[in-house]
Amino acid sequence: MKKLGVLIVLCCGMTAFAQKSMEKDFSAIEDKVIEWRRYFHEHPELSNREFETAEKIADHLKSLGIEVQTGVAHTGVVGVLKGNKPGKVVALRADMDALPVTERNDLPFKSNVTSEYLGSEVGVMHACGHDTHIAILMGVAEVLSKNKDKIKGTVKFIFQPAEEGAPPGEEGGAALMIKEGVLQNPDVDAIFGLHINSQTPVGMIRYKSGGTMAAAQRFVINVKGKQSHGSQPWSGVDPILISAKIIDGLQTIISREMNLTNEAAVITVGKITSGVRNNIIPESAEIVGTIRTLDYDMQEQLNRRMKEMVSSIAEAYRGEATTEIASGTAITYNNPELVSQMIPTMEAVAGKENVVVAKAVTGAEDFSFYQEKVPGFFFFLGGMTPGTTESYPHHTPDFRIDDSGLLLGVKTLTAMSLDYLNSDKTPRLENQPKG
Repeated sequence: MKKLGVLIVLCCGMTAFAQKSMEKDFSAIEDKVIEWRRYFHEHPELSNREFETAEKIADHLKSLGIEVQTGVAHTGVVGVLKGNKPGKVVALRADMDALPVTERNDLPFKSNVTSEYLGSEVGVMHACGHDTHIAILMGVAEVLSKNKDKIKGTVKFIFQPAEEGAPPGEEGGAALMIKEGVLQNPDVDAIFGLHINSQTPVGMIRYKSGGTMAAAQRFVINVKGKQSHGSQPWSGVDPILISAKIIDGLQTIISREMNLTNEAAVITVGKITSGVRNNIIPESAEIVGTIRTLDYDMQEQLNRRMKEMVSSIAEAYRGEATTEIASGTAITYNNPELVSQMIPTMEAVAGKENVVVAKAVTGAEDFSFYQEKVPGFFFFLGGMTPGTTESYPHHTPDFRIDDSGLLLGVKTLTAMSLDYLNSDKTPRLENQPKG
């Protein structure tokens, strides 16, 4: 019984011991991580166009003696670090792409980059924190490369393009990386990822077991009317009026037909296009938007009712309408066994009081595609300055992150990698929701 007690103490103390022995490495890496993050923030690149970003990442990994593969899924970079002892394979993923957003901050490393997006000149900004994800994973790679003697197995670093979605007509993101074999050679046993959060205080980690982020779908509704002079609406069929009725009606699916006590669901119209001038009732209109669901049965019901309602509303106003729904991402599903296994590690690094269970969110992540293939765990890292009274949401021109929270990301992913590889536990890929 005494021997068992000693084993338990040693097991539980492994994270603290490993972290303490690497403290000099963590201290030495923080300034580098912040410098990298600020560089990437100042030099953002859009999805599938992350050429300079990829080059900088690859150069860094090569300088550490890590085996590097480039050009995966267009611009993706994959690094493989083998420990001094054989064992399992753990993957760590960071996304690289920025957004077509014009930055409004006054930071000294503010982005002034412009580019073309869907035929328009746009500002480019890391308005979702992917710059921090890149820098954190580069830091993890450097720390682990200096501690190969502590690695029982292999760490695979996945720097992924196009998480925000590939441009129309192109493949990209996690789906294409998987298609091109990123989870093979060597075969990955588990995968970890994080996302910085501008509304979670620095020093905190939020997580949820099971479904944690929504499945995303894109819909396009084409409305057909009859063109006429704006002064004589009775001589035509107004597709703009029909569109307004459709947009209004779609929200009743959420408020009156979805069982929201089960899971959340969202329908958002993000774009409507119609007409050329003030005194012409146009012939057609296009409505584009997103659907977010955390339950696949609810998704199926919502999709069916959308198509029924759209065509019926258009018919009621003497027009026609069709609905096309395309899948985006799956439900981000954190493997319950893997989460339970990693909670003590996160608490040892961040402090038990700073690791909190969160509710599911209706944001979406293509990290979900990795989780369909191997057990995965995706969590949120605090990026808001403690005591701040106002923080700005992701995907906005005023979005900003406190750099002081990045080192916790480095420490957490490093500790999770080592503890997973040094454990004999291998979570099963089951009870995964299927779309």
